[in-house]
Order: sequence, then structure tokens, then C-alpha cells
Amino acid sequence: MARVAVVGGGISGLAAAHRLRTLLGPGTRIDVLDQRDRVGGVLHTVDLAGVPFDVGAEAFLARRPEVPALLAELGLTDALVHPTRAAASVRAAGRTGPLPGGTLMGVPTSAARLDGLLSAAGLAAVTAEPELPLSWEPGGDVALGGLLRARFGDEIADRLADPLLGGVYAGRVDALGLRATVPALATALDAGAPSLTAAADTATQVHPARDSRVEGARVAGSVQLSGEARPGGSVFGAVRGGYRVLLDALVAASGADVRLRTTVRELQRREGGWRLVLGPTTAPEVLDVDAVVLAVPAPAAARLLAGVAPMAARAAGEIELASSVVVALAFRAADAASLPPTSGVLVAADEPLAVKAFTHSSNKWAHLAEGGLVRLRASLGRFGEASTLQVDDAELVARARADLGALTGITAAPVATHVQRWGGGLPQYGVGHLDRVRMVEEGLPRGVAVAGAALHGVGVPACIATGRAAAERVAAAG
Repeated sequence: MARVAVVGGGISGLAAAHRLRTLLGPGTRIDVLDQRDRVGGVLHTVDLAGVPFDVGAEAFLARRPEVPALLAELGLTDALVHPTRAAASVRAAGRTGPLPGGTLMGVPTSAARLDGLLSAAGLAAVTAEPELPLSWEPGGDVALGGLLRARFGDEIADRLADPLLGGVYAGRVDALGLRATVPALATALDAGAPSLTAAADTATQVHPARDSRVEGARVAGSVQLSGEARPGGSVFGAVRGGYRVLLDALVAASGADVRLRTTVRELQRREGGWRLVLGPTTAPEVLDVDAVVLAVPAPAAARLLAGVAPMAARAAGEIELASSVVVALAFRAADAASLPPTSGVLVAADEPLAVKAFTHSSNKWAHLAEGGLVRLRASLGRFGEASTLQVDDAELVARARADLGALTGITAAPVATHVQRWGGGLPQYGVGHLDRVRMVEEGLPRGVAVAGAALHGVGVPACIATGRAAAERVAAAG
């Protein structure tokens, strides 16, 4: 191939460009096009009181191979860091307590320890669940929240599963599909598990690190607070210096021509390849290439595919997005002395607080405790709440500080803040999501591939995997 375009300069697109360079060699021109003024998409590193600080994804699932392997390939193995043993907490029913163990993304196993989180009635419902008759159609899909409420009652859904999955997807547990968000549980049910508790037991035995689609702190506004070491090593990792270290290395190694502030308006067929229409309608530009990787959010992919792959476009257009905000805060150590020694706190949706989580970043990551300051990040925003985020930055900081004071007693003014808005940053994995993804991928014409968080997982490793797979698809088509 003489020329390949990658539309989207996030981690998925840059991983695709890097893999294309490996597969196609130095003779192929690779264009990376992005409408933002920087690469990275929903990975973004800023300076917070003198320290590089990620305000999008902040960690990745270390037991998946993609990020460690990519860091090694780029000569960045020394940049890989792991969290401390600080444990996570959850705020529910007006109390803050340890995040319970023995669950699969909030679905109790037989070893779940839920005292202190659930009422006596809630505990009784969990105990009784294995004896309830279960009706399950193998291969089916349902809303996770509805299934949990029917089997365990409302408390498990509201106080545990919703905070956990809300942190991952900025979505409501009642709207998220079981098969896409906790596929190991669906697999166990398909295999004949007699109850949800039994299915969770099976899933955690087979998948001790959980499934890739529910990784934790992976994309904009998402949170994963539990970083304690497990048998075989830490579950999570991060990049010293922030994700920009990885992004810059990918750009350099790919040898791609990166064009920022460039809008791709249309994808057209042409003889022997593809044409991209760029720029404003008043002064359009065309770019002719042999193949295209679309590493953009689902609505943008749907728009670009509409004229060349209608079935794929329709399916992509059904994937909704949620918006979120990260508020980063830095405090003098003396002013934050009352901060609990935890990695952070997840907040149940029915708590009278604006935030959905705080990550106690300096407790969770030793390299973020430099300079004698305490650094935190607040996450705000769930699906359907975009209007609540349409206030100015000062108001968002004020809301985060008010909730921090309520949870920890910290009321001093921070020495530094940063507000990062993620409009439409998180795809929603609703009921039937896997069917929609299959329709997207099967409906693509030769020479076109898609990548990104809307497909097979919202985490950084999953996004890298989709980028590499997309590169291999278009390279094979040549």
C-alpha cells in the first residue's frame, strides 16, 4: 500500500498507525487525522502542581498483555509503575466503608463480604438468592440492573454494582447489558449455573482478573480504586510521566504524518481505494488513500460509514455516549491531613453528592506524592446527566470541593486545580451491544476497519487491541 489514513489520534488510532508501520514498512505513508489540537483522545496528561497527571484514563489492567508489550516494544519498560496496597472504599447509605471483596463487579459470589454495606434485609436477600428458581435463555442478554434487583434486591444494584460500573462506563447499571459488561457472568449462566451467585463463583474461578471489558480506570472519567497486590502481581499499572509518554513514543515510532485540527467530513469510494473529504465545506480538501482505519467515537464512525457501509453505520449509530468530567486537585499535605489512607471512594448514585468517585491519587500511586503535595481527582457525570455538567469550571471545582469536605473533612483551598471535560467520552454498552458490534465489523467493506472503545472494551489495553486488529485487517486487504 502506498498510503493509509487513520482517522482519530487517540490510543486506538495511534496503536493502529504503529502496527501499520510494522506491517507495511517504511515505504507506506501513514496519515493520522484528528480534529483536536493534540493526540491522545481521552488520554490526556496535564501538569498538576509540577507533576504529570492523567485526567482521562489513569491506569490499565496489567494482566492483559497489550500495554506492557507495547511499552517494551517502544523501549519504555522502565516507565511501567504499579499502585500501592491502599484499599478502596465505597460511600452508600450515608456511610463510607471498605469496598467489599468477593464480588464480580458487584455481583456477589458465595464468598462475598457485605456486612456494613447492606442492611439486614439486603444481606438476607443475598443469602437467599441461590435458592431462587432461575430462568435463563442461553445466548440471551438483559439489563444487569434489572437482573440484580430481581435476584438480590435493590441494595446490591444501588450500593455496589451501580457505583462500580458507573465508574467504568459513566452509565446506570439498569441500562447496561449483562453480556457486554460482565461477559464472564453471562458465559457461566449459558453453561447452566443454577443461580447468579453460582455463576459469579464460576466466573471468578475462571477469570480471576475479570474480563477485559470491565477493567477499571481506562477511559475518560472512569475510575478503578482498588489497586492492592494480588497473587501473581498487581492487577493494575500506569505510566510514569503520564500517558503522554506512551502517546509521544507511538507517534515517533509510527512515523505517521499527524494532522491536527482536521475534520474528516466524508468517506467515499474511489477506484482502487478510498477518498476522504476534509476541512470546511467552503474549502474542502480530498485525501486519496488505499485503506482507512476509523478510530473515532461510534457516532462519528456512523456518519462516515453511512454512504459506504449502511448496515455498519446503522449499528454504530445505536451506540450511545455518556459525558463526564474529571476535576484534579492538589493540596498542601498539612491541609489534607484528614484524607483517609485509602486509594479512593466510589459513591452510590443515590447519595446526595455530585461526584461519583474520588481517587486519592497520591495514596494510590507513589510517584504522584512528589513535592510534598496531596493530589486527588474527582469524577462527575453519569449517562443522562449531561445538563448537570453544563456549568463553568469554577462551579465544578466548587462541587468537587464541597463533596470532598463532606467525605473527608478537607476544606482548605487547593494549590492547583484542573477541570477536564469529556463530552461524549464514554460509550454505553447496553443490552445487545455485542450484536451491534458484530454488525459493524461484518458490514465493513474491504480496505476499511474500525477501532476504539465502542467495540470490545473501554480500557486502554482493549483499545490498543482494536487498533492493532484494525491495522492487520487493512494490511491484509492490500
